[in-house]
Amino acid sequence: MFDTLKRDIDAVMARDPAAHSRAEVFFCYPGFIAVRRHRRAHRAYLKGHFLLARWINFRTYQKTGIDIHPGATLGEGVFIDHGTGVVIGETAVVGDNCTIYQGATLGGTGKDIGKRHPTLGRGVTVGAGSKVLGPINIGDHVKIGAGAIVLKDVPDLCTVVGNPGRIVRGPAVRPDIDLDHGDLPDPMLEKVEAIEGKLEQLEQFEQQEMEAAPHNCAACPVEDCPRRTEPETQKEEK
Repeated sequence: MFDTLKRDIDAVMARDPAAHSRAEVFFCYPGFIAVRRHRRAHRAYLKGHFLLARWINFRTYQKTGIDIHPGATLGEGVFIDHGTGVVIGETAVVGDNCTIYQGATLGGTGKDIGKRHPTLGRGVTVGAGSKVLGPINIGDHVKIGAGAIVLKDVPDLCTVVGNPGRIVRGPAVRPDIDLDHGDLPDPMLEKVEAIEGKLEQLEQFEQQEMEAAPHNCAACPVEDCPRRTEPETQKEEK
């Protein structure tokens, strides 16, 4: 028990530069407090003391704004940063050294009985406001961008963004704990830029074709053509 306590405090000290001391973490960090109280609630839940487990869960939610069902399984070194609005469902499994930011949800998608919440591997980073829904598997060291909605399995070492969540960066070598959740690609911006590039190429090609082809301005229907000239008859009348 004390080894787990030490690892939980170490996780906060290692990942939050605002933490000044272990005493500050122990008494004042809502994410740490929620994780520690959940471990007590989880032990009661496993022993069949469901009312006691739910009471601890309810009081924890009132104190911290973090709702972790007592049936959920948390590994060692789990860090919930800030934490307000975090929801973790009954059958969710969170691996060692995961980091979860405020407003994230590990939830279900229906009223199915049994496994209905996600399983996170080791070292997963779940960005602020993201939703991971259903009995899916998130691989080790996956990075989920802020606001993403993940509905399908994600392999190890990938980055997921968007709604619905899309893998925008494939497997890559990463440190054991990667908190750089701001270094994320924007797939929509990349697609828009690609379309703009193709339009520019088409315009250049069209311009080259116009310059190379002979022109009959009298028969041309384009009135604002930059190469349009007046017919010879109009010049003579003037």
